[in-house]
Amino acid sequence: MKLLLPASVGLILLTACSPSPKNAPGEVASSSPSAASAAPSVDKIPAGEYRTDPAHTALTFTVNHLGYSHYTAQFASLDAHLTLDPAHPEAAVLKVTVDPRSLRLPTPPKGFYDELMGKQWFDAAAFPQITFASTQVEKTGVNTARVTGDLTLHGITKPVVLDVTFNGGYPGMAGFDPQARIGFSAHGVFKRSDFGMGYGIPAPGSQMGVGDDVAFTIETEMQGPPLKS
Repeated sequence: MKLLLPASVGLILLTACSPSPKNAPGEVASSSPSAASAAPSVDKIPAGEYRTDPAHTALTFTVNHLGYSHYTAQFASLDAHLTLDPAHPEAAVLKVTVDPRSLRLPTPPKGFYDELMGKQWFDAAAFPQITFASTQVEKTGVNTARVTGDLTLHGITKPVVLDVTFNGGYPGMAGFDPQARIGFSAHGVFKRSDFGMGYGIPAPGSQMGVGDDVAFTIETEMQGPPLKS
């Protein structure tokens, strides 16, 4: 059976991160979010415009194949712009563009990439961009957020939710990094059939085909305002 494949996108965003109080002497650290005193904080990150560092960004997705494995592939081109004020992270604005033609497949059969770029799948000639635009940022923890946005894929726009973790950052580092840098991990799931890409979905009660659910993961670093001298 020829392997079938959907797409994924997804993106990146930020949340407010304020360290929780330290434990009292002799107190055992709790596993609850309130005890996450080591969680990274955005307090010293400058407000401004941030953009993905392509050398440190990866968008990977998986889809169930015949019930035997989770087929994994990646998009090599992801460009995200983030407008951020650490004092008001809920007001952050994210816009992302992915080139579907940057799809990278693990040892693809001959002609498989071209098939995926064709009308039955991405139809990349007609829809040369996959985009995501945030509509809401909701804080869910010390350094986590739920980001809702409009995903446009295959010419169809639907809401998609990202669960995002802020991994840390700094305003720059003299002699090493001349501008602010922040890092995120994000993941989410959507149904490819919602975007008109339902080819090969197994019949009810069967796994003979490629699953409807697309799970995606983003690991990224973003560069921002220049380091103040």
